[in-house]
Amino acid sequence: MIVNIANHDFTIQWDGIYYFALSDYPNISKWELKKIINFIDYEKRHGRQTEIQCEDEMILSAVNNAINHPETNENASLPAKITECTACKQKGCLTDYVCHTASIKNAKSIILSGKLLSATKAMNKTSTDLVHDRRNAAGDPADYFDYVMFAWGNCQAGDRIVMERMLNKVPDEQDLSLNFKPGVRFYFKYCSLVDHLSFIFDGYHPVKIKDELLITDSLVACIIPENCKSEFESIIPDSIMDKVFYIKNDCKDIWDWSEKVYNFVIKLSSSI
Repeated sequence: MIVNIANHDFTIQWDGIYYFALSDYPNISKWELKKIINFIDYEKRHGRQTEIQCEDEMILSAVNNAINHPETNENASLPAKITECTACKQKGCLTDYVCHTASIKNAKSIILSGKLLSATKAMNKTSTDLVHDRRNAAGDPADYFDYVMFAWGNCQAGDRIVMERMLNKVPDEQDLSLNFKPGVRFYFKYCSLVDHLSFIFDGYHPVKIKDELLITDSLVACIIPENCKSEFESIIPDSIMDKVFYIKNDCKDIWDWSEKVYNFVIKLSSSI
């Protein structure tokens, strides 16, 4: 795997390259150095080597020093806001909450089973099979499919992936606006998942949980598009009834929807 550190517009991992953006380029923070160290460690545990690419000598020196002395950044604290990507309405990732977004069909299965499952468990396929699945457009390695993955709570990436799989293509501007159909979001407090026995921070995803997560353990809110209410009302168990909310999609695009849902969760939590 290659970690390419540069003045990228956002951070993304694609086809074996981790395009690593900085919140304050060319300055690299302790948290960003910790991310790189965790990524290298994760890759090493799965038998892969990591190559660092960076044209800025100051950044490269800081990274190499962190690699040689990992203890200097191991206690780096998570920022309240990460601005390496500013595509969302809040101009950065807000880190109090994480969410897992599912299609309407998959959300029904999650609610009926009471579990978020890794792709291997949910699809009853081997990780090797899923690597070669046409939906693995990013070229993720096999072990990624053994985890339930989460995005930051105000991020639109989860809904984008749901749309991509529904359309069998990369969504265009119209798909993400006029034709946008939200998935179902399962929200959790970041700090509650960090304490989970199967929590992994791989230096890229905010949170990964090995195999499965019982949603009754720490679910803050399940947000379902209002137009799908009739499909869910009869299957919601009593254990999460007070955490399920139906929200109308009266938004102009995926970014407005992400902002609306995240603001709802924030207000909900402040009222508890």
